[in-house]
Amino acid sequence: MRNRIPSGIICLAIVFGLFGYLGYVMGTSHMMKTLMATAHDLLLNTCFFLMAVCVVTGAIGSLFMEFGVVSLFEKLLRPLMKPIFRLPGVASLGAVMTFLSDNPAIITLSRDKRFSTYFKKFQFISLTNFGTAFGMGLLVIVFMIGQGFIVSPLIGFAGAIVGCIVSTRMMQGFIIRAYPHYMQENVTEHEHTDDENEKDKDKSTESLFTRILNSLLDGGKNGVEVGVAIIPGVLIISSLVMMLTFGKGADGVYDGGAYQGVELLPLLAGKINIVFQYLFGFEDPHLVGFPITALGAVGAALGLIPRYLSEGWVDGNAIAVFTAIGMCWSGFLSTHTAMLDSLGYRHLTSKAIISHTVGGLAGAIFAHWLYVLLTVLFPAMPH
Repeated sequence: MRNRIPSGIICLAIVFGLFGYLGYVMGTSHMMKTLMATAHDLLLNTCFFLMAVCVVTGAIGSLFMEFGVVSLFEKLLRPLMKPIFRLPGVASLGAVMTFLSDNPAIITLSRDKRFSTYFKKFQFISLTNFGTAFGMGLLVIVFMIGQGFIVSPLIGFAGAIVGCIVSTRMMQGFIIRAYPHYMQENVTEHEHTDDENEKDKDKSTESLFTRILNSLLDGGKNGVEVGVAIIPGVLIISSLVMMLTFGKGADGVYDGGAYQGVELLPLLAGKINIVFQYLFGFEDPHLVGFPITALGAVGAALGLIPRYLSEGWVDGNAIAVFTAIGMCWSGFLSTHTAMLDSLGYRHLTSKAIISHTVGGLAGAIFAHWLYVLLTVLFPAMPH
């Protein structure tokens, strides 16, 4: 039996290798100052902005759920589910819920027997891919609009839908090939409970004003929780990505200021920049930092946008691609394992990750070429 290298040694090698390289290029003291200064600026100017967006979108989403708007969306989308996604109509409720909140919302629904009884096993497992493709969609789109782009985020939304189709269908194909009997097996049988609507029994006695106020405050509170939850990802992941993306300070030297780095990612991306330029329309190799960051946390990826804008690297096409890949991936590497584990199918995690990686790339490519087509047909189209 071979002796395996202890995981602790591998961890230390990676950590010391990464920070050793950064310290060697930037200087150890400057590297530490830049890391802290970047994280501090991200906290003040990005995280709190994202939290504000989360509070507003959370309140809107809660209001929609309280007064049946979500149910209305579900009824409108239901006829599209089976022919496009190979899912029962109720799955559209999962898309709406994750769009208004985050990926784990699909798991909350899946634990409800009234919801899961509509699914065959192969469909039920693919909900992980389906729901993730719309995770934090409202937040992403509102954030992009807040940066001054209107049409591009909508094009990106269309790309995310394409990515979702590819990811969900591909995952279903993997499942059926590995477990053909899952095509016929139901997830569960519906069991009627007399108190399944118990928590809503007193709503009829509440005034309209009270219902509106409670839904707004509850949704806003959930938004605060989401906003707090994305802070670690923004500060840790974005800070490191920025240090690997950006270069020296304005004077051409390292002085410990925020947003300085070693430009490693652009250097590597520049070697194959023709690929990113053709597939995504990226004019600058620095932009590759967004999809890399979105793999772990879309909130952290959004934290890169203001800096990209200040550097003049972002145009309408990039925003469309960012919206598509940000929504579709939405940090799936950090959530897929937990989501499938909670559903009881952790052994299919690798297939889900492969499917979603392909789906995100397909959505981004579609968004790029749709943007190109629309700019050709409508040269005066606003971004």
